[in-house]
Amino acid sequence: MALAMEGAVEGAHMGHPDFRTNGRIFATLHAGNKTGMVKLSPDQQKQFLEADPDTFSPASGAWGRQGCTIVRLASAGDELLGEAMTLAWQGMTKASRRKPKARR
Repeated sequence: MALAMEGAVEGAHMGHPDFRTNGRIFATLHAGNKTGMVKLSPDQQKQFLEADPDTFSPASGAWGRQGCTIVRLASAGDELLGEAMTLAWQGMTKASRRKPKARR
């Protein structure tokens, strides 16, 4: 599903597959293929947590507060997972268009 997104490529990060667009990770697949992660905005994450709390949960710590969302793949329906994956991909596509912040 991730590789069906325009410009998406598979890479590796911390020992597991990741999926990127324009060099930015929008999804990962965790060891054992039981869970994955999609990078949503905090508002989007909240909507998915409310819609299906058995499937979606925030990642730990700061990552979760920033929108990184764990997905239990066995309970994720194709439509809902596809929606989350598309939003994550769109977020990284838009992020790559922003100018980098000036370093101080």
